[in-house]
Order: sequence, then C-alpha cells, then structure tokens
Amino acid sequence: MTDVRIAVLDDYWRMAEDAVDWGSLDGASLDFFYDTLLEPVAIIDRLVPYDALVTTRERTRFPAEVLKGLPNLKLIAGTGARQANVDLEAAEELGIRVMNTTGSRGRGNSTAELAWALILGVSRHIAWEDRQMREGRWQTRKADGLGGKTLGILGMGKLGSTVAGYGNYFDMDVIAWGPTLDAERAAASGVALVSWDDLFSQSDILSIHVPLTDLSRGWVTARELGLMKSSAFLVNTSRGPVVDESALVSALRNRQIAGAALDVYDVEPVDVDHPLLKLDNVLLAPHLGYSTVGTIQGFMEQSLENVREWLTGIDSM
Repeated sequence: MTDVRIAVLDDYWRMAEDAVDWGSLDGASLDFFYDTLLEPVAIIDRLVPYDALVTTRERTRFPAEVLKGLPNLKLIAGTGARQANVDLEAAEELGIRVMNTTGSRGRGNSTAELAWALILGVSRHIAWEDRQMREGRWQTRKADGLGGKTLGILGMGKLGSTVAGYGNYFDMDVIAWGPTLDAERAAASGVALVSWDDLFSQSDILSIHVPLTDLSRGWVTARELGLMKSSAFLVNTSRGPVVDESALVSALRNRQIAGAALDVYDVEPVDVDHPLLKLDNVLLAPHLGYSTVGTIQGFMEQSLENVREWLTGIDSM
C-alpha cells in the first residue's frame, strides 16, 4: 500500500522524529504534532486525512464521536500497555486497530522513581522552600523524616511493589490494599495488608498505583480524603481520574490533609487557571512519570514496529 498518511501526536519533547528511522516505512508519509488538542471538532479537523496515528501516552482523547469523524483511520499505535484515552469498543466496531507497547527497553522504573521523588519533595517541602529562599526567607516550614512513618500503597502491581520496596529501605511501615492483593503476597513484599478504610486512615503518605479502569475511576472521593490524617500527604502518579479532583482541591484548600504531590490530572495539559495551581500545599509535575529519554525512545521503537506490522498486513491483502 502506498500513500499512507501517519500522524505522530503529542510529541512535547520533539524527540519522536529523530528517535527512530521512520523513513524505513515504505510508502508512508509522516507529520509530527507537538501540542495536544482537547476539543473533538479540532481533533477531527486536524486528523481526518490520516490513516494511522502514533500517540504519545494518553494525551489526545478518542471517544466514539471523534473516531466516527475519522473515516480514513485504520490504526492507533498507542504507547503504553493500556489505551485509556480510546473508546476501544467503538474502535473495534469501526474496524480501527489499536496496538500497545510494553514501555521502555532499559533498566529502572521511571514512574516509581518519580513517585519517590514526589514523596520526598512534598514531605520535605522542597519546592516551597526553594521559592522562599529566592525571596530571602529561610526554613519556613517544619517537616519530619520518613523513617517510622506509614506508607500506604493503593495498588500492589509492579509499580506499587517497587515503591513499597523503597519505603522499606527508608525504614517506613508499609501497608497496602489492592483489589486482588492477599496477605501472603503482601508479606512477600514486606507489606501489611489492610482494609480499604484503614489504608486511608493509617497512612502518613498515601501513594496511588492502579490503572485507570471503569472500576478505579473515581475511587478516591471526599469520603476517603476525610478518613486521612490532617498531617498526611497524597501522591498520585497513576491517573488523575482515580481521584475526585474537585474533592481533592477542597481537601487541600481546607487543610483537611497536609498536602498532595501530583503527576496526573483529569485533563492534560492542565489549564493555567486550574485551582490546583493556586494552592501552596500541592507539588505539581507535568506527567513526568514516563517522560525519560529512554522511555520515549523505547515507545517510539515499538510503535515503529507496530506500524510496520500493520503496513505489512495491508500489503499482503
């Protein structure tokens, strides 16, 4: 097949074009986009000419109304193991293939590393104190160390287990809850299995590590935040909609909890007028969990392979 048009989306770092040899895709032309469109009409207007899309994580959203407005689209080569931004049922009905990647092909775990950076940053008020020093002030907020504190893990998959391990090394008491977690598997990771309510009420730091599914969407509500200690911090490197964002803003604004560290949000990029940006007890990162050079490189390598596989299937028809 010739004259296949491919768009690579949401390439904030402008890395994708040079990350792999896209020119090896015979008969394909590529365009690269560095921003994220949020309005369905704008997404359709931009992408209607394209046969295939390579997405960078879950930025651009593809609900059924958008997919139906893209009659040429036959492939979404998504990055990551899940494509929560795509209406998969609608894609299947429309004959649009959705492919995944497994992540970076290297050592380490960038999301778990970032989660721990956020835990340290928010609990020791590092970003806040940096700003105060630049304005001539010195040691303006009290902080405790992590040793002896309770780290709560919501979701004990690969990421949650890794962060739990970090907690053990920092001499924290680690507790966890997960929908499939049992006491034996928890103990193997040096973690105590607790009930849902105890997870929130006992944690000094609560770190979220569950995928966004129909089950987990909106899991953490005003009720759960109300169970937390006034001295506790919530850390979310999972997905924004796992937490009721308006309830979290209210809890932070009213000092119901001490603070939060967030890498994920309901809508990304975050609007400049978002209420979270006006709070002084929240540490914010622009979805950096996966954003390392190695991870992006791995994503693009696997996406190229996925597109090539798709093209080969077309050519053989």
